[in-house]
Amino acid sequence: MKNLLSPSILSADFNILGSDIECVEREGADYLHIDVMDGSFVPSISFGMPVIKSIRKNSALFFDVHLMIVEPVRYIKEFSKAGADGITFHLEADSDPGRTIDIIHSEGKKAGIAINPETPVKELKDDIIEKSDMVLIMTVHPGFGGQSYIEECTEKIRILRQRAEKLKPGLNIEVDGGINIETIHTVLDAGANVIVMGSAVFGGDIAENMRYYKKVLG
Repeated sequence: MKNLLSPSILSADFNILGSDIECVEREGADYLHIDVMDGSFVPSISFGMPVIKSIRKNSALFFDVHLMIVEPVRYIKEFSKAGADGITFHLEADSDPGRTIDIIHSEGKKAGIAINPETPVKELKDDIIEKSDMVLIMTVHPGFGGQSYIEECTEKIRILRQRAEKLKPGLNIEVDGGINIETIHTVLDAGANVIVMGSAVFGGDIAENMRYYKKVLG
């Protein structure tokens, strides 16, 4: 299974956001991770459809949109129209995840489902895993950048990969939070293959960071 790098623009310099996106795209980013926060499901507020629509004009990257919002089903069509290629929502924030996955697919988009660090993998039912194109395991508490990796999440990645081998061998397993030079091998060895990186990419020399992590991912 191919390893994919998804730089998170939450850590980019919004004064020169377009330039930062151009740099990661030029250096081989596979996805662009876009965190949408509503101030309710998580304490922070980030950005929404207008930002996505704006950056969509000048980027051919796969837009990996991560909705940290309550009842995300309300906005699937709007985010699809804004330019999302994949939409990931939280199990904890949705009353009917199967329905939401179906709606995402009906819009012609890839569907992902996320779980917080405290949510056991067993809360993801077999049919939800089978329906999903990707499962995101949060490896920090959602809502803020710059947190340290939660070690207990490593076993969750292993458990999910074992289940996926039986239920859906091609499942992408994404990890988000605290991934850097010290933790990237841990999550890859556990079975993750879509790696979200924020400050590890956008902190310092972006091009140099991208080249390093692309080499690690192979």
